[in-house]
Amino acid sequence: MSISVRPMAGAAVFSALLLSTTSAFAASGYDADSKIFRLDGGDVTYAFGISPQGYLQAVYWGGRLAGGDKLGPLVALRDHSSVDMSASITPQEFPGQGGGIFVEPALKVAWPDGSRDVVLKYASHSIGRDRIDVVLQDIGRPLRVTLHYTIDPDTGIVGRSATIENRDKDVVRLDQVQSASYTLPTGNDYQLHYLTGRWAAEWTLQKRPVTEGSTVIESRRGSTGHQSNPWFAINRAQDAQEESGAVWFGALAWSGSWRMTVDRDQIGKVRVVGGYNPFDFAYRLKPSEKLETPVFYAGYSAQGMGGASRLMHRFQRNEILPRHDGELKLRPVLYNSWEATEFKVDEAGQMELAEKAASLGVERFVMDDGWFGKRNSDKAGLGDWTPNPEKFPNGLKPLIDKVQGLGMEFGLWVEPEMTNPDSDLYRAHPDWVINFPGRPRSEGRNQLMLNLARRDVRDHVFKVLDELVSKNEIKFLKWDYNRNWSEPGWPEAGEDQQRIYVDYVDNLYWIIAELRRRHPGLEIETCSGGGGRVDLGILALTDQAWPSDNTDPFDRLTIQDGFSHAYAPAVMMDWVTDSPNWVNRRQTSLEYRFLSAMQGGLGIGANLNHWKDEDFATAKKMVAEYKTIRNTVQQGELYRLISPQDNSPRAATLSVSPDRRQAVLFAFLHSSTKLEPFPAIGLRGLDPAKLYRLRRIGGAAAEAGANPDVASGRFWMERGVQADLRGDFQAAGYVLEAAE
Repeated sequence: MSISVRPMAGAAVFSALLLSTTSAFAASGYDADSKIFRLDGGDVTYAFGISPQGYLQAVYWGGRLAGGDKLGPLVALRDHSSVDMSASITPQEFPGQGGGIFVEPALKVAWPDGSRDVVLKYASHSIGRDRIDVVLQDIGRPLRVTLHYTIDPDTGIVGRSATIENRDKDVVRLDQVQSASYTLPTGNDYQLHYLTGRWAAEWTLQKRPVTEGSTVIESRRGSTGHQSNPWFAINRAQDAQEESGAVWFGALAWSGSWRMTVDRDQIGKVRVVGGYNPFDFAYRLKPSEKLETPVFYAGYSAQGMGGASRLMHRFQRNEILPRHDGELKLRPVLYNSWEATEFKVDEAGQMELAEKAASLGVERFVMDDGWFGKRNSDKAGLGDWTPNPEKFPNGLKPLIDKVQGLGMEFGLWVEPEMTNPDSDLYRAHPDWVINFPGRPRSEGRNQLMLNLARRDVRDHVFKVLDELVSKNEIKFLKWDYNRNWSEPGWPEAGEDQQRIYVDYVDNLYWIIAELRRRHPGLEIETCSGGGGRVDLGILALTDQAWPSDNTDPFDRLTIQDGFSHAYAPAVMMDWVTDSPNWVNRRQTSLEYRFLSAMQGGLGIGANLNHWKDEDFATAKKMVAEYKTIRNTVQQGELYRLISPQDNSPRAATLSVSPDRRQAVLFAFLHSSTKLEPFPAIGLRGLDPAKLYRLRRIGGAAAEAGANPDVASGRFWMERGVQADLRGDFQAAGYVLEAAE
C-alpha cells in the first residue's frame, strides 16, 4: 500500500498507518501540522521533518515513543555566527555541498557550466506501512534525489538509500554520493567502535572518543577490504556496558570502495555519513539516468553492545541472508582439502580424504585450489575453469560420485574474478583485465583482475560458472578473491571510466544472483584472502563467510569476537586445522581447537592423512556433539560473557536458543599462574523459572562438586558455572538443556 501526500495546512493529520506502539510492529506516518515523518519498529522510533527553510532535518532516533507523542514543529535554526550559517548547523538528512555548509555532504555535484553548488529541499513524499520515500529537488537545477526509508518491524533497524536522477539535458558529474547521513542526539561523551585488520589479523575491535574532527573509516581498494569494515557502533561513555546502555550502530550493504565519516560538528551534533568512497570517484550521470546508492542500515539498542549485535544478528538472519525454500539453512559440517594438499590435488588423493572426512560425520566435502587448468602453483591457470586432465582424466564426475556415495555434498573452490597472465583466458583476452593502457599491470599473488564492469566479461564469467555447476553435481562454491585493485582503468569506457567502481560491483551481484536463480540449491561462501569481503551487500547473496585465513584457535577467539559485533554466527565459518598452527607454531589440543571452531559454522581443514586413531575418535565425538547444538550456536542469541579483547587471558561466549530451552557455553583460558582459579561464569538470557540440566561437551568428567546437575535458570545466571580451567590453552564447553 502506498499513498502520496504533500504537506497541507490545517489540523494535525497523522497517517492512519501509525497504529501501534507494540514492539513487533512497524509503522510509518506523517504529521502535516508539524511536518514530521516518523518510523516505528521494534523498540525504536526514527523521526525527521521538514524545516521552515525546506531542508529535510533529523528530529529523533532512539527508544520507541508512544503513538501520540509529539516531536515538532521544527523551528528555523539561526546562523550560529557569520562563519557557521544555518544550513551548516542544520542536521540535514541528505545535505548537498552548497548553501554554505561545511559538514560532510551526502552529495557533491559538478554542473556542465562549472558550478558546484547543490542545495536540496523538500518536494514531495509517499508513505507505505513500513517505508517512506521523500523527494528532494535542487533549488535551481533539474536534479532530483529520492530518499528511501524502511524500518524492520522486529528489530527497528532502519534502511536508508538514495536515488539520484538527472532531469537535465546535459551530463551531470557526481563527485560524491553517500547513502545517508545519520544524526545522534546531542551529547559530549560518545565513543566510536569500529573494526580494523589486515590479512590473518582481521576483525580487531577499536574504540575512540567522538570529538571535534572527523574520523574516517574507509576502503579505497575496490572491495570491502581487510583494513576496515563498513560497520560502526557508538555508545555513551557514562553508561557503556556490554549488556546495558544506549548504542547506535550501522552497516553499509556494499562490497566495493566505501567510506564512513563520523564527526562532531561545531554545535555538538554527531553525524555519521556513509556510502560510496569519493576517492577517485566521478560518476557521469547522463540525461534521464539514475544512480541508486547501496543501503546504509542503522539501529538503536538500550541493551549495550551485546543487545546491538543481537539485533543485527536477528536482522541478518531474518531479512538479509538468502533462504532456501523459505528457510535459513544451517551450516553443514564441512571438510576442506587445502591444508592437506594445497595445489597437489588429484582424483585418488581427494577420494582418500573424502573417505576419512565421511568417517567423522562430515556433511560437505570441498576441494580447494589446484583442480583446474595448468594450476600447479599460484602462477598459472586462473580463468581456465575446466578440470586439469592429468589430475582428473575423467573430469570431476568420479570424485563427485564418490563424495555423494559417502553421504556428503560436493563443493568446489573458485576465484572467478581473476586471471593469471599464464592462462589461456588471458592470452585470448588481455584487454579483459582492469588496466590503464601503456602502464604496468601490477600483479598480486601472480594474478590480475578481470573487469567485471564490462558486459562481455560479466557474461563470460557467468557462462563458465553456470556450465561448471550445470555439468556437475556441485552444491557449494567457495568464492575467493585474493587481491585488491590497482590501475583501475576501463579504457573502453572513455570519459566514463570511473563508473567502474559502481558497475563492477553491480555486475558481481548480478552474476551471483543469476547463478543462484538458475541453481536454487547452490550455496556460496564469500571469501577474500580471509575476511576481506564481508558486508551486508555480499551477505544478501551468499550463505556463509570466511572470517580469516588465520585458523589458529587462540587467535580465532578475538577474530570471532570482533566478527560477532557486526555479523551473525549463522554465517561465520570456523575450521579445525593442524597443530602446531602455521601462523604461530602454537601447540593446542584437538579438543581446544574444536571448541574454538564450534562457535560458528564448523569446518575441518586439517591434513587427515596425518591423524592418528585417537584423533579420529575425538573428532568424531566432537562433530556428533556439534550437531546437537548447532541450531543454537548458529541461530540463537549470542552473549559475549568474557571478552578476549585487550589481551584478556580468559574468554567465554553463550548462545541461547530462541525458545530458551538450550544454551551452549564456551570458556577458554590462555594461561594461568599461582593456582589462580577461573571465576564463575554468570550466564544470561535463560528463563529464570526453568530448570536446566548441565553437561560438559566432549564427554569429559564434570568438575567434581563444582556444579549441580540441575538448577534453575536464575541459579545459572546469578551463581554461574564453575569451569576448572588451569594451565595453558585450556577450554571447556557446556550444554544446558531445559529439564522436563
